[in-house]
Amino acid sequence: MNSDIDLVMLTADEATSQSLARGAAGTALLHIERAWTGSGSWETARSHIRLATAGPVDAAGHAGLYYGAPAIAFMLHTAADRHPHYRAACEALDEHVLSLARRRLATATGRIERGEPTTFAEFDLFYGLTGIGALLLRRCPGSDVLAEILRYVVTLTEPRRQEGIELPGWWVGHDPDEILSTPGGHANFGMAHGAAGLLAFLALATSQGCVVDGQNEAIVVLTDWFDRWQQDSADGPWWPQWITREELRTGHPAQRGPGRPSWCYGTVGIARAQQLAAIATGDERRQEAAEKALAASLTETQLNRITEPGLCHGTAGVYQTAYRAARDAWNPAISRNLAALATRLTRHARLLGDQVEEGGLLTGSAGVGLAWETACRTEPPHTGWDACLLIA
Repeated sequence: MNSDIDLVMLTADEATSQSLARGAAGTALLHIERAWTGSGSWETARSHIRLATAGPVDAAGHAGLYYGAPAIAFMLHTAADRHPHYRAACEALDEHVLSLARRRLATATGRIERGEPTTFAEFDLFYGLTGIGALLLRRCPGSDVLAEILRYVVTLTEPRRQEGIELPGWWVGHDPDEILSTPGGHANFGMAHGAAGLLAFLALATSQGCVVDGQNEAIVVLTDWFDRWQQDSADGPWWPQWITREELRTGHPAQRGPGRPSWCYGTVGIARAQQLAAIATGDERRQEAAEKALAASLTETQLNRITEPGLCHGTAGVYQTAYRAARDAWNPAISRNLAALATRLTRHARLLGDQVEEGGLLTGSAGVGLAWETACRTEPPHTGWDACLLIA
């Protein structure tokens, strides 16, 4: 195990193998799910697990749900119930994840005390404390460490003043992407790096009875944020991908219209986060509005804007999110769109197959395959793999 204290140099292949996003760990999830359903074999699943765990597992400070010890733990837990010989490894990894989370929380506390803005790497779903919290919500729901992560996320909803401007607590000082400039930083709305991910995590924890002081109030802060920045169009409500300092000052987003439907940044993911929050708090009005917004994102006009099949930005992510939302929905419009959406998923995967990364979960064939496994059946995933998307 590679930790901050005992550093081990990993080769590029060893590092990539333990990535859920683009490596063998993500591909193993697909084969484990197929083994559970009978559409694949456990022998094949075990061979992919061995590929993901062949080298030292990285538990250093940069590890998170999508890389290193938490990623391998998430992957192994999906197989452990069927194959008990993985349980000892899972338990050992749980301890490493708890230790990692404590170190990450201590670092975040120091940053807060210095009055500095947070970063994606500190708090987001992919590599930050929200992602580690999502894992602990599945594995260690009664742990003190999970409670500390929930308290940390609550602090991220508390506003902070900088140069006379009130900024949301999850404001980051860096750009959302190296090619997209946001002078002075930005507040992100998405599931992967922003307010929707924070909201979904708090909502899922609340629904499971994992609640700390200020959690309900934090949910209100986040839902109020989405109410404040909701934009309306002929295609239904939408939200910007992020807000810059200038947009915060004027109260108007520079983004002129809705982006493509997607899990990571689009209305689909944001609406699911709000639906989860509404269910957790018993807010019938918000649940109805969230479901209408999500259903409006599933029209043919909206879906024609999707150009790839993957989970993060494409049809697979929209399908999986809509499927989970439909299971909880009062509004039947989401369910009515699932069959057409599954057909579109199949078509996209075939037409764009050569452009899809061979492996990996987020943009690769593994994610598309996992969504297709869901589409082929009337039951939710046996492995619960989509918990890493904060939609279930």
